[in-house]
Amino acid sequence: MQTTSSPVVADGATSPGHGMIRLTGTLSASSLSEAETIRSHLPKHISLSRHEPGCLRFDVVQTDDPFVWALDELFIDDAAFAAHQARTSASEWGDKTRGIARDFKKLDAIIQIREELSTDIPQTLTLLAETFDGVDEARVVQMLREDGDLEVSLVAEAGGAILGHTALSPLQSERPALALAPLAVLPRAQGHGIASALVREAIRRAGDRIVVVLGEPDFYCRFGFQPVNWESRYAGPFLQAVGPELPERMRITHAPAFSCLA
Repeated sequence: MQTTSSPVVADGATSPGHGMIRLTGTLSASSLSEAETIRSHLPKHISLSRHEPGCLRFDVVQTDDPFVWALDELFIDDAAFAAHQARTSASEWGDKTRGIARDFKKLDAIIQIREELSTDIPQTLTLLAETFDGVDEARVVQMLREDGDLEVSLVAEAGGAILGHTALSPLQSERPALALAPLAVLPRAQGHGIASALVREAIRRAGDRIVVVLGEPDFYCRFGFQPVNWESRYAGPFLQAVGPELPERMRITHAPAFSCLA
């Protein structure tokens, strides 16, 4: 096993990996017998690994060579990877494949804040459902997409895994304004600065337009958001905005997609 450190890269925003670990490499059988052992025991090993609390991604896929499998794994930190190794060593998979050749690199994970791609959509919707313990927010984002109101859709991605998402959609208002919602980070990936990086990049992309959010003031105040007493179906202490010369009074209306939220 080789260990390599990779720099942080971001599209318009920087979010450190904060100790996340990525593994890439191969699992190689030297005989038909070893190849059959891998095929027989791999599905259960993948399932158990993906259910580990510190596992963010676990893909092992057979290559064009029937004797070689490519692996790509992502763990929340070194402790999670150590726990995975300990469980694997004591498992049936570990016992049956102990002598099979493995060659992989251990990398510092790179978290990239970037535009959502069409290929990300299934992962984004799954992330939203898991984060909010329901499908309402996923439905909102999908409706924004279908209605043409998803002006900006950002994801936080590391090693092919979508760990976070946020969106900007237009508001009906007297001044150019956007709603930042929803904001989601995979529960087991929280505490790594992903939400903050998504918010900062969303504000940057909004330019000189007002950004409105509904959320915890203690979190959003660090980005310059302040409470606003505006006319809105969401009026109250959690309605906040950031932008140039915020008016004292203004009426705002969210995109129709938000009407599906209680």
